[in-house]
Amino acid sequence: MKRIIKKVAVIGSGIMGSGIACHFANIGCEVLLLDIVPNALLPAEEAKGLTLESKAVRNRIVNEHLANAIKSKPAPLYHSSFAQRITTGNTTDDMARIADVDWIIEVVVERLDIKKLVFEQIDKYRRPGTLVSSNTSGIPIALMSEGRSADFQEHFCGTHFFNPARYLKLFEIIPGPQTSKNVLQFLESYAEKFLGKTPITTKDTPAFIGNRIGIFGIQSLFHLVKEMGLTVEEVDKLTGPVIGRPKSATFRTVDVVGLDTLVHVANGLYQGVPNDEAHDLFALPDFIQKMMETNKLGSKTGEGFYKKEGKEILTLDLDTLTYRAAKKASFATLELTKTIERPIDRFKVLITGKDKAGEFYRRNLGAMFAYVANRIPEITDELFKIDAAMKAGFGWENGPFEIWDAVGLEKGIELIAAEKGTLATWVSDMQQAGIKSFYKIDSGKTLFYDIASKSYQVIPGQESFIILDNIRESKKVWANSGAVIQDIGDGILNLEFRSKMNTIGGEVLQGINKAIDLAEKDFQGLVIGNQAANFTVGANLGMIFMMAVEQEYDELNMAIKLFQDTMMRLRYSAIPIISAPHGMTFGGGCELSMHADKVVAAAETYMGLVEFGVGVIPGGGGSKEMALRASDLFRKNDVELNVLQEYFLTIAMAKVSTSAYEAFDTGLLQKHKDVVVVNKDRQIYEAKKHAILLAEAGYTQPVKRKDIKVLGKQALGMFLVGTDQMKAGSYISDHDKKMANKLAYVMAGGDLSEPTLVTEQYLLDIEREAFLSLCTERKTLERIQFMLTKGKPLRN
Repeated sequence: MKRIIKKVAVIGSGIMGSGIACHFANIGCEVLLLDIVPNALLPAEEAKGLTLESKAVRNRIVNEHLANAIKSKPAPLYHSSFAQRITTGNTTDDMARIADVDWIIEVVVERLDIKKLVFEQIDKYRRPGTLVSSNTSGIPIALMSEGRSADFQEHFCGTHFFNPARYLKLFEIIPGPQTSKNVLQFLESYAEKFLGKTPITTKDTPAFIGNRIGIFGIQSLFHLVKEMGLTVEEVDKLTGPVIGRPKSATFRTVDVVGLDTLVHVANGLYQGVPNDEAHDLFALPDFIQKMMETNKLGSKTGEGFYKKEGKEILTLDLDTLTYRAAKKASFATLELTKTIERPIDRFKVLITGKDKAGEFYRRNLGAMFAYVANRIPEITDELFKIDAAMKAGFGWENGPFEIWDAVGLEKGIELIAAEKGTLATWVSDMQQAGIKSFYKIDSGKTLFYDIASKSYQVIPGQESFIILDNIRESKKVWANSGAVIQDIGDGILNLEFRSKMNTIGGEVLQGINKAIDLAEKDFQGLVIGNQAANFTVGANLGMIFMMAVEQEYDELNMAIKLFQDTMMRLRYSAIPIISAPHGMTFGGGCELSMHADKVVAAAETYMGLVEFGVGVIPGGGGSKEMALRASDLFRKNDVELNVLQEYFLTIAMAKVSTSAYEAFDTGLLQKHKDVVVVNKDRQIYEAKKHAILLAEAGYTQPVKRKDIKVLGKQALGMFLVGTDQMKAGSYISDHDKKMANKLAYVMAGGDLSEPTLVTEQYLLDIEREAFLSLCTERKTLERIQFMLTKGKPLRN
C-alpha cells in the first residue's frame, strides 16, 4: 500500500512537541499541534474580560509553547514563513480533527497513565490505517498500546526524535508487539528521505539505543572524573573536538540539555536495568545529587557546571561546588595529536599518553568498549546501529566500534582487561577466528561484522548514498594536496576539496580547472561536493594576508584574477556543473556555488558573502554576480534602484542564511533553478542525478553575457548618500564606509552617466580593482589578521 504523509498531528506542544511540529512544517507538511486546556485564567486574561471558554484562553498553552519555540535559538524552522503550516488547538475541543491526518505523534509528559489516556482518545477519533507513534524516550512501547484496537496496534510504534528535532539526525523506531512490518519499512524510508534523519529500528529495551549508550558514557565519565580528580575544564578539553565530539563536549552539553533531564533518564535506567553489569554506574554521584538539590540544572536555571557573571564565565569546582574563575586545560598528550587532522586517527596516539590525559582515554575507552559489546544482542543485533545512534544522536564523529577499529581489536581488548571489564563472548570468537575489524570497505560500500552469520554484511540503506571516504582511492582520477577528483559513475565526476577547512587556494583552483578539463574531454558532467563538516569557509585568507603584507600586489592581482577566471570557467563550461554546498559556505564557496549551473544545497547550508568582515568586498565574482542577478530582476516600470539596493545590502551587511531556504531570500540561491535536499547524506547522490538530467536533456554551453544593465551615477549617488548618513549616525566606521563605497562603485557599474549594458568582464575588472585597493589599507590587514588569529570579525 502506497502511503503519503500530507498532514501530521502532534499531541503535546512542549519543547520537543513544538520542535517536531516545526520540523514537519520544514518539509512541507500541514501540522495540527494540540495541547491541554488551562484550568485557570491569568491576571492579564481576567483584565481583558476573557473567560475559560474563550478560544484564546483555551489555546493559550499551545500558542505560547509554539511562539517560544519559533523564537528560540537555534531556530527550529528553516524559514519563518513555514510557521504558517502549523495550526494549533486543544485536546478537549479539537481531538476530532485528527481524523483528517496521516500520522499522529504523541509527545506528552513521560507518564504511562497519561499516555494511555491520550491513546484512548486517539483510538476513538483516528481514521483506520492512520499511523500513531509515541516520542517516548524510555517507556516500554508494549505497555502503551495495551487495550487499544487491533488496527491501532498494527499501526503503532515508538518514533523517538532527539532534541532539537531539526538538527539532530537520530530517529529511533521502536516496534510494538503487533506493529506491521510495512509500517516499520515505511517509517525507515520516510525518515531518511523526507525528514533527513538516520532511522534506526531498535528493540523495546530501556532508553533504546542512543540514550542507553549515551547516558552510560556520561555517567561513567561522572564517576571517572571524581576518581581521577579532573576539573570541568579538563574533561571538556578531553571530550570535545579533539576526539570528534561537539565543541560543547560533556559539561557544556549537560548545561544546555539540563541536568534534570539527564538525571531523569539515568534514574529510569537505574530502575529499569537491574541486571546490567554497569548498573551501579547509573546511580548518581554525590556531586550530581547536590547540584540537583541546589537547582544547579544548567542554562535553564542560570547555573550548572558553568555560570555566567557579567561577561565572565565561571566554572564549578566539583569538590566544593562553588564557582571559580575558569582555568585553561592543557595536556602533553594532546600536543602529540596537533598534526593529526582526522580525530579518528588520533585515538591510537591518545591512548599511549603518559600523563593524566592518556590514563583518562585508556580508562574511558576500555569501559565504553566493554559496555557496547555487551549490549549486543540485548538492545540490537547489529553493531553498526550503536555507532550510527551515537553519531546521529550525540554528534560524535565516530562511533565506539569505529574507534575500537582505529586503535585495533587487540588493543581494545587490552583496555577492557585493564579496566577489569567483561569481554563479550562474540568478540572473543572474532579474535579466535582471526577477524581483526568490525568494519571493512568493499566496492564502495561499508560492510559490518554480522555476529549471527559470523561474516561481513553490507550496512543496509546505502543505495541512495555516495560515500566519498569509501571511494576516494578506488575511484580517484586525479589528486593534489588540496583536491581529489573521483569518478562517481554514469559519466559524472566529483571534485572534493581536501584543504584545511576546505579553504580555496591555489591547489583547489587547480583542482577545479583540472576537473573541468577532464569532464569536458571524457565525461558528461561534474559535481563539486564534499562530506566534511562544512563545504568551505572561503578563500585562503592566510595567502591573501601574506601577499598584501609583503606588498606583492602584482602576484595578488594574478591570484584574484585566477579565482575570477576559474569562476567564469564554471559558468561557461561545456558540461553541466552542480555545486553541492552544506554547512558553512562562505565567501569564495558562495561565489563558486553562484557560478554553477545548479545548486543542490543541503537544508543546513549557512551561506553568505562575508568578505566585509575581513575588510574587503567579494572579489571572486561575487560582487559582479549580485549586480548581474539584480539586473535580471529589473522589470519595466520597476524602481530598479530598490532591487539593486537589496542585493547591495546582502553583501554590505555580510548576511548569512541560517538555512538553504533563507539563501533564496538574499538572492544567493535562485528559485526555479536551485534545489534543497533535507538529508545531507543523500546530497552528492542527488547532485549527480541533476548533473545527468542536465547532460541528457541536451546541455548547451552558455553564451557569455553582454547584457547586464548597470545604473551608473544614478545608483552610485544613492549609495554614497546612504553611506554618508550611516557614518554621520555612527552606525558604521570610516573603513566600513570606504568598503561600502567601493562595493557601490562596482555594483553601479562605475560612474557612468546613464544606465548602460555592460559585460561580465567589465564588472569583474572593476571588482578586482576595488578588492586590490582595499588590500592596501592598514585597517583591512588588521581585520584579516584578527580573523586569522581570533576566528571572529574585527570592527575597526
